[in-house]
Amino acid sequence: MKLNKLMTALALAGLACSGTAMATDGMFAAGYGMTANGMGGAATAMTEDTFGGANNPASMAFVGDRIDLGGSLFSPHRQASINSPYPGYSGSENSDANYFIIPEFGYNHMLNNDLALGVSVYGNGGMNSDYGTSTPQISGAMGGSGNLGVNLIQLIVAPTLAYKVTENNSIGIAPLFAYQQFTAQGFGAPSNGSTESATGTGVRVGYTGKITPDLTIGAQYASKIIMGAFNGYGNNVLVASQGSLDLAENYSLGVAYQTTKALKLALDFQRINYADVPGIGTSPTLRGFGWQDINVWKLGAEYKYNDQWTLRAGWNHTDNPIPASAVYGNIVAPGVIEDHITFGASYFTPTGNEWTVAYIHAFQNSLTGPSPTPPNGPGGTTTISMYEDTLGVAYAWK
Repeated sequence: MKLNKLMTALALAGLACSGTAMATDGMFAAGYGMTANGMGGAATAMTEDTFGGANNPASMAFVGDRIDLGGSLFSPHRQASINSPYPGYSGSENSDANYFIIPEFGYNHMLNNDLALGVSVYGNGGMNSDYGTSTPQISGAMGGSGNLGVNLIQLIVAPTLAYKVTENNSIGIAPLFAYQQFTAQGFGAPSNGSTESATGTGVRVGYTGKITPDLTIGAQYASKIIMGAFNGYGNNVLVASQGSLDLAENYSLGVAYQTTKALKLALDFQRINYADVPGIGTSPTLRGFGWQDINVWKLGAEYKYNDQWTLRAGWNHTDNPIPASAVYGNIVAPGVIEDHITFGASYFTPTGNEWTVAYIHAFQNSLTGPSPTPPNGPGGTTTISMYEDTLGVAYAWK
């Protein structure tokens, strides 16, 4: 593996993140790495690729020397509607921001039989929307004019260090370095439409244990990533957090079991603590999002069809982070998805490298809540809904 190949891949992944947008398990992706994407996101106890920095850093001790590079076409479809008793205030609007490229990149190198050094580069997001002006009661919901929406871009670079404390047990750590861009429109002055950036740091730690030749368990904990402020938005969109938007603390437990020589099953439980993030978990207002903590279950199956082909399928179920009382404030961030179904496959080349593809469908979900009733306001109810499709491909050098 040549160094210039690694650096080129890392640069491409970072540049491609300029188009990142997600809203699946709240602001988190359903899975990280194309293998996980094909298995409902279940990856805490899996040791097959280089995305330990996003899933479980301890897994990298069992991965070997490997580079993964891929990307996904992500297509979320959002709609907001208002049903008001006031004449002329009812209507609906679809978001126009429907296609995004999500990159992924990972690298791992075994320094010796027990010590691995690597890096995972991945995108996050969740609040990307763009409602036009054909329905003024939607585009003007936040008190501004013109198109209404927000665009949040997150790039996380996670160097990893993993160590086998015994032949079948490893621990790992991954410092998390995050870069964000944020743009909002339709909220009124100040800074309407400006693009602000911020950086922040956190850490992820993990454990992987091969209990038997067929049974592997895993656990990971990621701290809140404390971000700097988007200085231009502390007075309108992100008042409660004084302009900052931290990444939520989370942890997960996983198990993977080789039921037969060909079939492996994996199950993850994840907890994401959105309520503790100022600006996201605040009480719902016209300028707040009011998200609550969620539990996520991820179930995946991997079937080795023959020496060249491995097939995958999975299911991902998440709680809805948005309570009904906060629907109106989340017109721009309708992260109400609850269920995903996934499929994937890997083809192993004669040289030992592999192509992997994955498809995720997030089923449409809707949520209705009360609209505020200011003087001459809309009143009545607001409904937000979304469904998603994701198709990705990756190549691995081993």
